[in-house]
Amino acid sequence: MAVTQRDALHHSYGEYLTWSEGNFAELINGRAYVREPPKPSRFHQEFVGEICHQLRMALAGRAFGIYVVPFEVRLPTNEESDELIETVVQPDVLLAGDLSKLDGRGMRGAPDWVAEVLSSSTASHDNITKLPVYERAVAREVWLVDPIEWILNIYKLREGRYERPTKMELKCRAMISAIPGVVIDWERLSP
Repeated sequence: MAVTQRDALHHSYGEYLTWSEGNFAELINGRAYVREPPKPSRFHQEFVGEICHQLRMALAGRAFGIYVVPFEVRLPTNEESDELIETVVQPDVLLAGDLSKLDGRGMRGAPDWVAEVLSSSTASHDNITKLPVYERAVAREVWLVDPIEWILNIYKLREGRYERPTKMELKCRAMISAIPGVVIDWERLSP
C-alpha cells in the first residue's frame, strides 16, 4: 500500500472531515496523504493484532486507551480549534494514558506510546514524514516495527527531542519505557 500525496493544496482538519471514506488519509502539516489501496498485508495485520492483544493483557485494570488504525489523532500546534488543525495521523497502535484527550472523533493531543508497523511502501513516510510530527507533538515513545527485516527501532523523548534510536532484533521481549510494566513478547510473532 503506497503512501502518496493527495494533492498540492494546503488543508485543515475541517476539510479533512468532508473527504470520502474511500481512501485512508492522514493530514501532516497541511498536506494530505492517502494510502492506495487501503489494504494492509497479512504480516501488518498479524503484528498490529498481536501487539494490541499483548497491550490489553498487560494493561488490564489500568486506565489506558489502546487503539489501532483507523483511529484519528489530531495534533494541534497551539490551542487552535479542531477545524483548523493541520496534522491528523492514524498510528497503527497507540496508548493513551490521559483519557481526557479522547473524544468522539478520536484523540486530540499526543499519545504516550505509538507503534508503526512498517512495509516497503510506508517505511519512508513513517520515518521521514511522521516521526518528526510525533516528536513535535511530544509523543513520549515511538516504535518503528519492521516485520520484513525483523528489526525494531525505539525512539524515546528526552528534553523535547528523540534520542538516537535503540535498534534491536525482534527477539524475546521489549519493554515500553513510557508505560512501566508493559512488555511486548516478540516470540509470539516468530517468522
